[in-house]
Amino acid sequence: MPSLARKLLICAAVDGLVIQPLATKGQRTPSPAKIKYGDTTVSSLPRDQSPDTSKPNSSFEAFGVVGLFTVSRLSYLITITGRQQVAQVRGFPVYVVTDVALTPCTGRSEAEVAVANTAAKLRRASAQKVVDDSDSESEIDAPLATRGDDAEDPGALSDRDTSVDGDATGAGGDRRSSIAEDVIKRRGTYGRFAQSWFSSKGWALDQKRNPGIIETNQAGDSTSNAKKVDTDKELSDTVKQEKVDPPPAPLAGETLIPKLLRFAHIWLGTSRSFYFSYDLDITRSLAGQSTTSPTATLPLHQTADPTFFWNRNLLEPFQGVGDAALLLPLMQGFVGQRTFVVDRQPPQADSQEDSMEMNDMSPAVESEVQFPPPERASVDLRASEKKFIITIMSRRSTKRAGLRYLRRGIDENGFAANYVETEQILSSPTWDPASKIFSFVQVRGSIPLFFTQSPYSLKPIPVLQHSPAANFRAFKKHFELMGKAYGPIQLVNLVEKHGVESIIGNEYEKAVNKLNEQKTEGIPPVAFEWFDFHSACRGMKFENVSLLLDTLGREIEKMGSTVERSGQIDRKQNGVLRTNCMDCLDRTNVCQSSVGKFMLDLQLKEEGFDMTTQIDQENSWFNTLWADNGDAISKQYASTAAMKGDYTRTRKRDYRGMVNDLGLSLTRFYNGMVNDYFSQAAIDFFLGGVSSMVFDEFEATMMSKDPGVSMIKMREQAIETSQKIAIEDDKEDFIGGWTLLSPHTSNTIKSLPFEEVVLLLTDTALYLCRFDWKLDKVSSFERVDLARVVSIKIGTYITSTISPAEADESKNVGIVITYEPGKFDIKRTNTRSLSSTSGQSDQAPENNGAVEGPTVVPAAVSGILNQGILNAITGKPQAQPPRKIALKALHSKTAMTDAKDVKRMTENEFINVIATEIERLVFRNQPLAGSSESRQSIIEKGDIISLAEAKKSTGILEQLGHSIKKLVWA
Repeated sequence: MPSLARKLLICAAVDGLVIQPLATKGQRTPSPAKIKYGDTTVSSLPRDQSPDTSKPNSSFEAFGVVGLFTVSRLSYLITITGRQQVAQVRGFPVYVVTDVALTPCTGRSEAEVAVANTAAKLRRASAQKVVDDSDSESEIDAPLATRGDDAEDPGALSDRDTSVDGDATGAGGDRRSSIAEDVIKRRGTYGRFAQSWFSSKGWALDQKRNPGIIETNQAGDSTSNAKKVDTDKELSDTVKQEKVDPPPAPLAGETLIPKLLRFAHIWLGTSRSFYFSYDLDITRSLAGQSTTSPTATLPLHQTADPTFFWNRNLLEPFQGVGDAALLLPLMQGFVGQRTFVVDRQPPQADSQEDSMEMNDMSPAVESEVQFPPPERASVDLRASEKKFIITIMSRRSTKRAGLRYLRRGIDENGFAANYVETEQILSSPTWDPASKIFSFVQVRGSIPLFFTQSPYSLKPIPVLQHSPAANFRAFKKHFELMGKAYGPIQLVNLVEKHGVESIIGNEYEKAVNKLNEQKTEGIPPVAFEWFDFHSACRGMKFENVSLLLDTLGREIEKMGSTVERSGQIDRKQNGVLRTNCMDCLDRTNVCQSSVGKFMLDLQLKEEGFDMTTQIDQENSWFNTLWADNGDAISKQYASTAAMKGDYTRTRKRDYRGMVNDLGLSLTRFYNGMVNDYFSQAAIDFFLGGVSSMVFDEFEATMMSKDPGVSMIKMREQAIETSQKIAIEDDKEDFIGGWTLLSPHTSNTIKSLPFEEVVLLLTDTALYLCRFDWKLDKVSSFERVDLARVVSIKIGTYITSTISPAEADESKNVGIVITYEPGKFDIKRTNTRSLSSTSGQSDQAPENNGAVEGPTVVPAAVSGILNQGILNAITGKPQAQPPRKIALKALHSKTAMTDAKDVKRMTENEFINVIATEIERLVFRNQPLAGSSESRQSIIEKGDIISLAEAKKSTGILEQLGHSIKKLVWA
């Protein structure tokens, strides 16, 4: 495949930011690319027009381009400035991103300052690393075997590019550690609370690990830790140094730019969540690619699976520029690797010194601390021993991506939240083509139904959404996609069979049964196993997960593994195991690791090794690898490490693990309430699901919308449903329907909160339908006879001024329809109560594919009963005051419609069309007697609520409340 640039120079030229790829040995130098200041158009430059980088801090080195994004008038280039090798696959290195730089592209002065700051920061970090390395004790590391361009690139392992260390991944040995040691060592990965707790206490980590050498190293450790803190502070201040001063009058959303840059720096860089390879397509499993595939000649960004290609949208500006040397795909998830040795003829227990050695077995205390045991060379192995490498690759889906309570269930296209494909690969250390390569794939994903859970509870109740028909359509699409990708599917449902989780669990089981009954072509039979994890493992008896393996062991054996030899697929995995709990994190991690160990034993047995006879039965090299995988996925979805991680690492559960899980639960609770809303908006923006307008909307509401649900389709369905329910007279001709905002209380102009309603227009009447958007049902509607309409007013309709978007007079317009109550006006309310918390589902038959028609009773009959009684008492008719229907246009341009380039009428045009159509039909229903003169328009133009009036009515408490929200959430 075409070569990707492994090193870049970024510098600020006169008219744009220049990206100069550096040639590796034996490769021709790719063409430079230039990002023009201002409009950020990307173009290719001739090879002889290399930028001048002779001045100090005029450029900095990067390892790849993440992409380019624009918010309002500000644009930024994201480049990889730190990487670490975490594995080698087929002899090629796989890296994790450890740091990124965000360089402004708005103007030359800002770009030059940012480039200089980044160059200086990288130089300081490099110098500090050299000092730290010279002061530290020498360690024996087993470097990974690599090949390809990096092997001959003198800059491939630079001062910011580190290979795998002994306790991370790769060929180095892995020692056993207690839970406390593991938590201390990984203090930055256990959530924000834990991170602050450890740092504020100032624990001397080396003293905790090395109690025998406290006096000797105490001073040195303090100095080293102080230097490290200073370096970390410098790295964390990168964004502040690089940010562009906002314009004198910032547009809406631009005030959130500093927060967005901080998030991008952490999410894409220091979180260590994104992985890449210059030579391999890590977005596809072994079964999905082959060394003999005809796509081997295509560039990597064209062969990458779009489902797991996370920076595809950010790289769009670079498409078609130059020779694709800058288009480096990133994958979010996890990549880890361990080596281990097994023995066909393990020695007896009385001769353990000569027995098989696993890389994780612990030496003496002193040597364990400073000198991890070197990896045993292949020449040291006995004839009955063999070395293997186990690799885990987890690929998070870009579809319905996001954070815990903000992305649950499924979307209308069949994509489930927190969908992760995990591949376990077993191979020889050298990836010898003559040896077998085994690959076993499992997936996890949220229960594929529409449901939500509130973040304001430690154990929230799942709330089902939308109609049964809508749920089953999305459910069916999900398994069509899975069947096409994997074949037969075995479902493992780990939620509780009793309590709040059973609500969604029961609906899941019903949907599976219905799917199997239909026997749809293209969807293989779906097997369903409901294993109540909490019930089976009550009392911290997590070893009872073996009960699940007893049930599914034979099915897993039938699935088998994908086996490759000499570049050819000998055998493909037949089917896939799909596991879920509520979050698809903690319980799922435990079960998937157990299934992975079960399959590893089968694979090694096929190679002639019996794992039950090995000396080391703890297999900590395997447990730690899977625990790291679980922590990585958990941090990406819930912002903390996985709970129950102590069992995954040690296969033991005690009170210390429970205490740790409590802290993680509180951290998740805090993040769900405070941090996740903005983070979700930023993730949706970077993936291209929404435009930069999402930050304007977030500033107004402090919330983020779900781009996985098409509001256009939902509104069309709501209009269709409302038409079937509200318009009972077949003689009425349906003219049109629209969705608008209306005060919660009828006959008012400003009654917060406003809710989205459906307005229907026939040739004789208006229908205002209040719609339950969660259940796809009409909750109530009122009918207004057009013959009773008195006037129509259109104009500015501002209900709040706490955000720029809400105070924009051009976008906040509405219509007020005044009418006199008449005998044909009715109001009906749906009295059915469909509560998903009761555990009972609606068993009524479907109505033409739409929601069930409500049982309606008269709620108010104007001019008939009440008026008749009053007239009988007084002896004369009593005039009723006119009533009003207030409607406000939805914003025509939103973050979701703007991202999809949907063209719509402006708010003023939309309101004018509705007003003109209503007036035309009102005149038809109110004919003038014997007059040939033209009628005077009943449409009045004027402010419904002006900006000045809105400012007066926006109370201090409302402004204070929004300020507090902005302080917390933004």
